[in-house]
Amino acid sequence: MNVQFKKGALELCVLALLDKQDHYGYELANKISKRVAISEGSVYPLLRRLAKEEYFTTYLQESSEGPSRKYYRLTDKGRDYLHQLIHEWVQFTQGVNKLLQEGDHIE
Repeated sequence: MNVQFKKGALELCVLALLDKQDHYGYELANKISKRVAISEGSVYPLLRRLAKEEYFTTYLQESSEGPSRKYYRLTDKGRDYLHQLIHEWVQFTQGVNKLLQEGDHIE
């Protein structure tokens, strides 16, 4: 898949997963990579940026499998941003799909 497609959708995927429940970084990367081929390293810079923009908060939680894990929790600001992104994503994909159908590129 085109790298630029993934970059644009990764932020939306992270926010959508955090809307359902809190996750730690590796867990987010693992869940996304089951559906979209990404590298684990692409998630962490995004997490730092979104935390800095106050779209989610973080907290440490003890783990029985090793050191404490840093969990991410969506804020109200992050949830509003997610809803905005979903709206934009739907409009964008509908427009692209319509163009592709008009060009008979979809089987």
